Amino acid sequence: MKMKFVKSCLMLAVAGLLSSTFAVAQEKAQTLDQLLDMVKKSQISESAEHKQREAEFARDKSNQANLLAQAKATRQAEEARSAALEKKYQEQDILVAAKKAQLNERLGSMKELFGHLTSTAGDLRATLGTSIVSAQYPSRGEFLDALIEKMNSNTRLPDIEEIERLWFEVQREMVETGRVVKFNATVIKPSGEQAEQEVVRVGSYNLVSNGAYLTFDGSKIQELPRQPEDHLAGAQALQNASSGIVDFGVDPTGPAGGQLLTALIDTPTFLERVDQGGKVGYVIVAVGFIGIFLGLWRMLVLFLMSGKVKAQLKSDKPNTNNPLGRVLKVAEENKNVDTETLELKLEEASLKERPGIESGLAVLKIIAAIAPLLGLLGTVTGMIETFQAITIFGAGDPKNMAGGISAALVTTVQGLVVAIPVVLMHTLVNGRAKAIVQILDEQTTGIIAENSERK
Repeated sequence: MKMKFVKSCLMLAVAGLLSSTFAVAQEKAQTLDQLLDMVKKSQISESAEHKQREAEFARDKSNQANLLAQAKATRQAEEARSAALEKKYQEQDILVAAKKAQLNERLGSMKELFGHLTSTAGDLRATLGTSIVSAQYPSRGEFLDALIEKMNSNTRLPDIEEIERLWFEVQREMVETGRVVKFNATVIKPSGEQAEQEVVRVGSYNLVSNGAYLTFDGSKIQELPRQPEDHLAGAQALQNASSGIVDFGVDPTGPAGGQLLTALIDTPTFLERVDQGGKVGYVIVAVGFIGIFLGLWRMLVLFLMSGKVKAQLKSDKPNTNNPLGRVLKVAEENKNVDTETLELKLEEASLKERPGIESGLAVLKIIAAIAPLLGLLGTVTGMIETFQAITIFGAGDPKNMAGGISAALVTTVQGLVVAIPVVLMHTLVNGRAKAIVQILDEQTTGIIAENSERK
């Protein structure tokens, strides 16, 4: 069937070639005789070409059959090899199981011991990875990594020296946690610069050097970018001391965790707290400065004025450098007028003095009232921003939420801090002003009474 199909294809190809050749020849031939000659020549050449192609097809078919036979032979050989390997694998698997059983039988109770050793080595490796003692003895981790790898291989067992070394490292870690020692190490500065310097280790809690606290991440020692200012003197004294007791601030959580030390150094300063209040906070601070300055200025003015008024009370000669003296001056200039006129003159003079005495009281009162309101405004605005952030980013981290609420409450604190002293100053200034006004009223009433008696 295949040969018939090939022959049919060849016949169709020959017919196509003949028709195309005939068409081309017809285009070039000038006479029928010429056309006949050209067709004959074309048939002869195409017949030879077709025979050549048939021979090539037959030869290729023979080659393909040989290749197929070779592939089948290779496949059979690989299948036989695979079966042999599978059989060998099963035999080796049985042998490995037998060897494991033999190993477990010979280990006996030692298997449990090696299990405890592996567990102890793993726990100690985790402990040493975060212990600041490793800053002084950095090679301990490499030994434990090699020991754990060896014990987990199921092909090797630790020797007595390695077991004793493990016990030694456990014992050394316990001893070093209770010692304060000095050693030299490379310290990375906040600027990125590295320096070889003396480091003091306080047990397994803190590292200090040159009066600064350090942190250890398991591989390198770094100086904290921000230091607890209140405890730096103790750190320097500890490094300078050779014996005795030194007042030193210790973080019991250690530099690897360092929650207390981190919280201490991350506590905002006074200026940072003020900055957390934002624009509203700065407005409150500005209003507070105005109120405090005005209150102090008015207290000073009224204090001096009160002294002059008291001096005037002891003098019979009016002095125009104080309100009472100016009122008495008016009384002296109008001593011959009738009582009603004198009363009006003195009342007018007293009223002229009141604005100077009571100046600033209204402003202090307003500042004391609006400062807490501004603080409340800032808090509400901050809470709105905090909840908007929670809506966008979620509330997965309670610290961020607490930090936002804390910053929002800063303006309330600022408002109260401004309002409390301003209220006190307003009370003091108002009391001093009322005392002076009271003296003016008393003296004015006395002068009018004396004038009325003379009349």
